[in-house]
Amino acid sequence: MEIEKNKIYISEAVDYTSEGNGVFKINGMTVFVPNAAVGDKAEIKIVKVGKNYAFGRLERLICPSPDRIETDCAISCKCGGCVFRHIRYSAELKFKKKRVYDALTRIGGIDGSIIGDIVPSPLYNAYRNKAQLPVTIGSDGKIRVGFFAPRSHRVIPFDYCSLQAAPFNRAIKPFLEWANTSFESVYDPINNCGVLRHLYLRYSYKTNELMVCIVANSDKLKNEEGLVEILKNELPELKTVILNTNKEKTNVITGKKCRNLYGNGYITDELCGLKFRISPLSFYQVNRDAAEKLYEIAADFANLKSNETLIDMYCGTGTIGLSMASKVKNLIGIEIIPQAIDDARKNAEINRVKNSRFICSDALEAAKILCDEGVRPDCIILDPPRKGCDSELISVVSKMSPDRIIYVSCDPATLARDLSCFVKNGYSVKKALPVDMFPRTAHVETVCLMSRVEGK
Repeated sequence: MEIEKNKIYISEAVDYTSEGNGVFKINGMTVFVPNAAVGDKAEIKIVKVGKNYAFGRLERLICPSPDRIETDCAISCKCGGCVFRHIRYSAELKFKKKRVYDALTRIGGIDGSIIGDIVPSPLYNAYRNKAQLPVTIGSDGKIRVGFFAPRSHRVIPFDYCSLQAAPFNRAIKPFLEWANTSFESVYDPINNCGVLRHLYLRYSYKTNELMVCIVANSDKLKNEEGLVEILKNELPELKTVILNTNKEKTNVITGKKCRNLYGNGYITDELCGLKFRISPLSFYQVNRDAAEKLYEIAADFANLKSNETLIDMYCGTGTIGLSMASKVKNLIGIEIIPQAIDDARKNAEINRVKNSRFICSDALEAAKILCDEGVRPDCIILDPPRKGCDSELISVVSKMSPDRIIYVSCDPATLARDLSCFVKNGYSVKKALPVDMFPRTAHVETVCLMSRVEGK
């Protein structure tokens, strides 16, 4: 029997999707429902019917899941960020471990016994040290900031977010006060006009330093002095205020040009006993405490020796490689973003790391150059974007014949695909450990150890 749009059915959630939606089986069809918990028995209203699946809305809970808890956020059902704010943290961890296990075994063909128990985050609230908040016009006609609703450019305004560092929530009010009194315009993505695009914030828990960055479709803002003054008065942690110019009609948040309105344009954090300079365009893990755990695991997997060469690909500001530099003879970091490489070099100088070399280049091109130079690393760290590694890069990395490869991934599916490619190129997956870097969201990080198979 086919299911019908706008009709209500009774069913029980049996799983979650990779995006955190509940999975129901109704009349033989899979139905995806936001804000459901595995074990929920509920009335589900069908809102869209496809060929092989449908989307529904939770109309009424008949029998709540034992994992379900009361959400403490008024907009968590709308913004799409905290997809697991309605379930116990232990249940969230259980699902994330299962997600990694399913991806690696089904997609990658990896032996599930090598996958360890998930490492929880030390914090599951107020852990985010970075926020990029789109600017919009609220229903009251005033400028607001918010989050994009799932799969849309519709902005959900908010005043407080439980995932963010406390200074972020306090920074919103003075920014909006300046925006609404300066009469600065808001960016219109359809017509590519208007000025204010995003309020971009970064914070260091260790040093208590706050960065406020305004992403704008302009090289100048109205009343810049007033913006700096109100932020300084309201935010004692304020270290720097930056204007980032992005005039492109694009979904990419930041542009390439930054100008300091106040301070020196960066903040400093401490990680694994080292100090790191962080600029607006530099990659840095959003969960500092969990990142320390992840780096400790990666270092343990790498089992580095004092006469070895380590290559850190997609190195960002150099954090993971520099945290291991004291264990090796040579460290080579590779990153395509110039500002991040500048930070990495400065971070090496700050921490008196003299055995490092940083290359500003695409990972594939840098790998080819190092191959031509005859560099033969003992260990390579890969920490690519969500899309994973290009197949050609995997081939070149394999030809460099490192004894060990540490792969850090934020997407189990692309990780599984890439691990399968490495296996075909003569490597064996020895260990995999999920780490919850992003509590209350659907994302999960995984650290893997691969070893070169002798004779291949």
